[in-house]
Amino acid sequence: MADSLNVVLAQLNLLVGDIDGNTERIIAAAKEAVEDQSANLVVYPELTLTGYPPEDLLIRPSLQIRIKRALEKILKADLPTYIVIGFPEQVNGSLYNALTLIKGKQRLITYHKQCLPNYRVFDERRYFEPGKEGCVFEISGTRIGFTICEDIWESAPIDQARDAGAQLLININASPFHINKLEERKQLLRKRATEGNFPIIYVNLVGGQDELLFDGGSMAVTAGGVCHYLAPSYIEGNYSVQVNVETDGTCKIPKQNIVDNDLLEEQVYGALVLGVRDYVNKNNFPGVVLGLSGGIDSALTLAIAVDALGRERVQAVMMPFEYTSQLSIDAAAQQASRLGVNYTVIAINEIYSAFIDALNTEFDGSQIDVSEQNIQARARGVLLMAISNKKGVLVLTTGNKSEIAVGYSTLYGDMAGGFDPLKDVSKTLVYKLATYRNVEYGTGSEEIIPNVVIERSPSAELAPGQIDLDNLPPYDVLDKILELYVENDNSADAIVAEGFDEVTVRKIIRLVDLNEYKRRQSPVGVRLTKRGFGRDRRYPITSFWPVGD
Repeated sequence: MADSLNVVLAQLNLLVGDIDGNTERIIAAAKEAVEDQSANLVVYPELTLTGYPPEDLLIRPSLQIRIKRALEKILKADLPTYIVIGFPEQVNGSLYNALTLIKGKQRLITYHKQCLPNYRVFDERRYFEPGKEGCVFEISGTRIGFTICEDIWESAPIDQARDAGAQLLININASPFHINKLEERKQLLRKRATEGNFPIIYVNLVGGQDELLFDGGSMAVTAGGVCHYLAPSYIEGNYSVQVNVETDGTCKIPKQNIVDNDLLEEQVYGALVLGVRDYVNKNNFPGVVLGLSGGIDSALTLAIAVDALGRERVQAVMMPFEYTSQLSIDAAAQQASRLGVNYTVIAINEIYSAFIDALNTEFDGSQIDVSEQNIQARARGVLLMAISNKKGVLVLTTGNKSEIAVGYSTLYGDMAGGFDPLKDVSKTLVYKLATYRNVEYGTGSEEIIPNVVIERSPSAELAPGQIDLDNLPPYDVLDKILELYVENDNSADAIVAEGFDEVTVRKIIRLVDLNEYKRRQSPVGVRLTKRGFGRDRRYPITSFWPVGD
């Protein structure tokens, strides 16, 4: 019997659909873990072969052919250690979210995920059937239970493993990030380890996949639920955990590596940087372009883009109009210079005039209103998309969650683009992140986002003297109302009962409901909250539901 197990957590950034490439990553990571870390067991994230979530790729007719070929290649590699990988397995016409334990040229066990999440961003019941049996296997004198992701959120699989005599539990995951998710996982593992009276090793995926962001943070907790190992968030790699094994097979995890990031701004900024990097790189864009307005949203987006991709892959375009302040022009130029990005200025005065001239007959007799303002925004959108088409770069939009929620954005204007880093970032959090980027992130004392941008009153500058407060309540009030309505699904009456003005509440809720059609046409962006605008909030566009009920 071994007196210790060296378990390597293969916290990998896998590509959805790249079964061949992911197979090579599995083999390479296992060889590296053996050579560099003397691994006894290498554990990979959920659905290792396909990446997560594969969505309707799971119903492609060639899927199982490719999975079979991948498994055969892994077995042929004859790896000199135990490995645990995830994959979709078809049995008698039913598809299961499965894991298998492999040693050398043998598949030793297979387990089918029992608890299938079907809420928020998850829809696994669309594809998979639930497994019905637990799985415990002895390695080097230790009885190890195996589970998959959602299984750890329920008590039944833990009870199964405990009753089967498990002395250690392995849980493989594709658990997406949201704010404070790491702490939620720690608390959950504390509860389950105590219930099972065994240590738990938790392995998570890392990387961006469309709007989802997987933060890693793989960990190991003691039988008492104390975290004694925590891998870095957002960084892929092989992370080695020592497990001490008693003569009777009982496992203990000594305190080892702890890499924690408790600061909210650090969590969120890291997620945004990784989300942008992976979306751009995985979709093979050479770089990005964005409109730099002199406002805080575009300033923060530019900083994120540079931190994600490097200055040489980022272009910023200032597109002034007669209402654009000199402060905005100067601030944009200053930030672009500090970051060293490709910076261009394209005035839209003549473009706007050409549109107005062309619409002269249509607009005759009408008062100037938001229509003319939107033409400014759409002229800018046309320019950015033209640059995108010509250079092949991706347009980053710069709208934040607060604006998108109430429709304070122009369809086919500032919403025109391919990816919105701030889509799930409230305006109040935008300010916090800007300060964090200037003070805490990176090196050097020079503020990347000019302080004047942070301190000025926010404005779209589409009309003389315009500021956001002309149309919206203060952002600290707006964001609290939006959190209660959008993320918590509270009614108007419940929000008013929290102390908010009823007229304001009903106005905001009405704007949220009316602008669902806009959000359906907005670019994807990094999901940061439990209820972002995307996969996990699905409301009908055409609806007669009473406002605020």
